[in-house]
Amino acid sequence: MSLNNSQLNLLNFRPWLTLLAIAWLLASLGLGWLVNSLLIIVGLLFLAPVVAFFGFRWWLERNLVSDQCPVCSYEFTGLNNSQLQCPNCGENLTVQKGHFQRFAPEGTIDVTAVEVPSQRLED
Repeated sequence: MSLNNSQLNLLNFRPWLTLLAIAWLLASLGLGWLVNSLLIIVGLLFLAPVVAFFGFRWWLERNLVSDQCPVCSYEFTGLNNSQLQCPNCGENLTVQKGHFQRFAPEGTIDVTAVEVPSQRLED
């Protein structure tokens, strides 16, 4: 029975002995660079989301535009250098240089109407 107990005790230590043997083998072969590279990869996995978060915020601050629709003066936001539609009046707009502009197909002439007061002429 004591032989069975000692075998069970060795089975409990088997994973630890395997890990110790692998560490000893790496140290004896001079594979410290492998361990260092694995630590660097794990560090980058933790650092990459933080860098991505701050990079996305920087990009969003540079490209998010808040302006008024040139047709109905409704204020909303859009991304720079993109086409969108005003949520209030439905006008197609482009965002260029931080401002909303009406989108007109090539060859369309955009005219702004001006009200002229009428005068009555007597004969």
